[in-house]
Amino acid sequence: MTDAVMNSQPAYTTYLPGGHHWSLRLRRGTTLTLTAQEADSNVGLLCYNPENLLERLNLPDTLKCQHTFKLTQGHCLYSDMGRIFASITHDDLGWHDSVGGNLMPHHLLKKGWQPVSYQQAHNDWTLTGFDAFLVELAKYGLGRRDMAANLNLFSRVESDDNGKLRYVPDHCQPGQSVTLRFEMDTLVLLHTCPHPLDPSTEYPRRGVDIALGTAEPVTEDDPCYRSRPENARGFANNRLYHLGL
Repeated sequence: MTDAVMNSQPAYTTYLPGGHHWSLRLRRGTTLTLTAQEADSNVGLLCYNPENLLERLNLPDTLKCQHTFKLTQGHCLYSDMGRIFASITHDDLGWHDSVGGNLMPHHLLKKGWQPVSYQQAHNDWTLTGFDAFLVELAKYGLGRRDMAANLNLFSRVESDDNGKLRYVPDHCQPGQSVTLRFEMDTLVLLHTCPHPLDPSTEYPRRGVDIALGTAEPVTEDDPCYRSRPENARGFANNRLYHLGL
């Protein structure tokens, strides 16, 4: 990881076990690095504007304006107001799933994963990504209607010629990481619940390391700024937004 991505040692580190959830308001200029501890890890991610919670991650716009199906280094995560929440400044995997969605409660039965309630197993219950996000959303006065399409970091889903989606096993290996640089203050929600297309015979629990740091200011030769003409406009929207704060 270069000095342009992170200019200091991490200011904070923690570990998020598999099947858990986490959220934090991250300031503009903060970096978030996630590192897989096991193969086939999955991290669901949602973003909201803490100053206006109606503004949130918009994956359809993110994909459309950058002419891509997958997300990787050089891409940006857009809000539904045309602003950039975060840029992907480092990526060992080259592909993160933008279409697979969340593990839902009915998926547990369909997969043959034995549902286990919190009352039965406490923190070792078979939590779904959908319910994990609901728990975090509730902390900020949000709920089911505020759920948006989520990004699945570390996972790869391909589409065949007929549009059928296929999960790619062994895409993520231990030690691989991805770094997001936040271009505006962002409320970040994460979970480490399984991908809905994960073919495991039992509910997998795969955790990730979290490291927070700071980044150098963005310049016009920044790879994320230059990767697509639309990204330059997105950064311009951010500059206008910050002038109004």
